[in-house]
Amino acid sequence: MNETTEDELNQKRDMLYYNQLIMNERRAKSVHEKYVKVTKKRTNFGTQKVDFKDYLFVPDNWEFIAYPLYFVGIPYIVGAFFLFLFVAGGSWDNFQLLNLNAFPVVWLIGYEIVAICLLIWIMILYLTYDSQEDEF
Repeated sequence: MNETTEDELNQKRDMLYYNQLIMNERRAKSVHEKYVKVTKKRTNFGTQKVDFKDYLFVPDNWEFIAYPLYFVGIPYIVGAFFLFLFVAGGSWDNFQLLNLNAFPVVWLIGYEIVAICLLIWIMILYLTYDSQEDEF
């Protein structure tokens, strides 16, 4: 009789231990789910990954050449186009009278125009940003 009561006690202890293991596992799972929900809520516009290859044509392994060319070329072309349209009035003869050898001035004019366009574009992206969260 003594052995059966000890067996019953051991079985009850084992079941109690087993139940505690299951409860701890469930708690850990719920804590992990809460952590995942909190990390999902922290995503915002400023934490996005930005890759210039999504917006510019850059051949593989040529980034160190392409980015400086874009940095120098695009503002200069935009500045020259601005001078042609607004300063020379769209007249090729007046445009040829301008001194385009003043590279820094033409580049700075184009740089400011490109910067304003990029800031407006970033603002539009920010205003239309959807964090793609599951709202509960």
